[in-house]
Amino acid sequence: MLLRAGLNGNSAYALLAELTTACGPRLSGSPGAARAVDLTAAMMRRYGFVNVRAESLMVPHWVRGPVEDAQLLDGRGRRRALAVAALGGSVATPRTGITAGVIEVRSFDELRAAGPRAAGKIVFFNRPMDPTTFNTFGGYGGAVDQRASGAIEAARVGAVGVIVRSVTLAHDNVPHTGSMSYADSIVKIPAVAIGIRDAELLSTTVARDPRARVRIRLSCQTLPDAPSANVLGELVGSERPDEVIVIGGHLDCWDKGVGAHDDGAGCMQAIEALRLLKVLGITPKRTIRAVMFMNEENGSRGGRAYAADPHRTTERHVAAIEADRGGFTPRGFAVQADSATVERVRRWAPLLDIVGAGQISAGHAGVDVSPIVDAGATGFGLIVDHHRYFDVHHSANDTLQAVHPRELELGAIAGALLVYLLSEEGL
Repeated sequence: MLLRAGLNGNSAYALLAELTTACGPRLSGSPGAARAVDLTAAMMRRYGFVNVRAESLMVPHWVRGPVEDAQLLDGRGRRRALAVAALGGSVATPRTGITAGVIEVRSFDELRAAGPRAAGKIVFFNRPMDPTTFNTFGGYGGAVDQRASGAIEAARVGAVGVIVRSVTLAHDNVPHTGSMSYADSIVKIPAVAIGIRDAELLSTTVARDPRARVRIRLSCQTLPDAPSANVLGELVGSERPDEVIVIGGHLDCWDKGVGAHDDGAGCMQAIEALRLLKVLGITPKRTIRAVMFMNEENGSRGGRAYAADPHRTTERHVAAIEADRGGFTPRGFAVQADSATVERVRRWAPLLDIVGAGQISAGHAGVDVSPIVDAGATGFGLIVDHHRYFDVHHSANDTLQAVHPRELELGAIAGALLVYLLSEEGL
C-alpha cells in the first residue's frame, strides 16, 4: 500500500518544490530559514499532524555579503578571475582585499614543513577527494579537514589567507562552500573554496611562475546569534503515546544553492512519510514525530536543543531516523546501536527490500539525532546511492532540478515503512 500510494503521487517532490521555491537558501539566521520554519509548520498542519510546534533556539548568523572575488595575477601583470566562494564562518578581507603570493600544499604536514616560506603567503590546499574510495563519504572525510581547519593551520605559520580545493568529485568550476573554524588564540585569516578547474589552473600557474599572486576580496561577516526554531509534528501513538520515534532532517542549508538534496530532501521525506501513513488510515501504536532540525550546517544547535528541551523529560525515544545523504535512490539504513539490535533490525530487510532499502549495517545515524541517540534511542541513517552526492553538496549545483522525483519518493516510502515497523514491533 505504501509503495502504491507514494509512487502514484510523488508528493515528496511537490513538497520539496514548495520549500525551495518559497524559501530559497536557508542558512541559519537568514530570512529564508525563518520562512522555512513557518512553511514546514504549515505543511504539517495541512496534512493533519498534531502537536505541531516550533521549539525555539538561538543560532549562528553568518552572512556572505555582496563582495566575493578572487583574481589570479601572473608575473606579467595579467589578471584572470577565479571561481571562489567564501567558506562559512570566514572573516572578511580589508575593503581593498589581500594580495599575496601562493604556496601550494596537500597536507598539514607539508604546510608545517614549509615553515617560514608560508609566512605572508596565501596557502592553497590542493588535496582532492580520493576517487578510488568507493564510498564517497569516505573520500569526503579524507579531504574535508583542509576546509575545516586549514585557516587555523595556515595562520600558525604566518599565512595571510587560505584557498581550498572544493571537496567534490565533479570536474566543473563550481566552488563548494562549507563550515570552517578558527581558534581564539590564533589570528583569523580569510578562507575561500575554489572550483576544481580553477584549482588546477592555479596549481599549474604557481608551479611555473614564482611571481604569480592572488588577490582576494570578501565582505562576509558574523552577526549576533539570531532566534530560530526546530519544527515538530506528530502522529500520536494509540497504545504507547509516550514512546517516540523521530524521523527528520535539517532544515537549514548553505546559501549557494537551495539545499534541495542537503537537506530539503530529508525534511520533505520525513513529512511525506507521516503523510503517507495518515492518508492510508494507519494509526501507529507509538508516536511518530517528524522533526525539522535547524542549524546542522554551521553549529548543530538544533539537534542539541531538541535533546535538551524540557519536553524530552516526559518522553522515551525508541528510535531516531535521519536522512541527510541526499534524495537519491535508497539502499538501506545504518543502525547506530549494539550488534544485537542491528541483527534484530535485519529481520525487516525483506520488507525494506520492497523499495530497495534492505541493506542493514552498523553505522552512524546522523549529526542531528546523535544527542538523542546518546541519550538512549536507537539511531538510523538512511543510506542512498551516494555517487552523485558530492557533485552538488554545498554548492550552487544543489537545486531542485538535481533531484529525481521517483528516487526522492522511494526514500520517503522507505522511511514510512521503517517508522511503521518500529511503531508496531519496537526493538
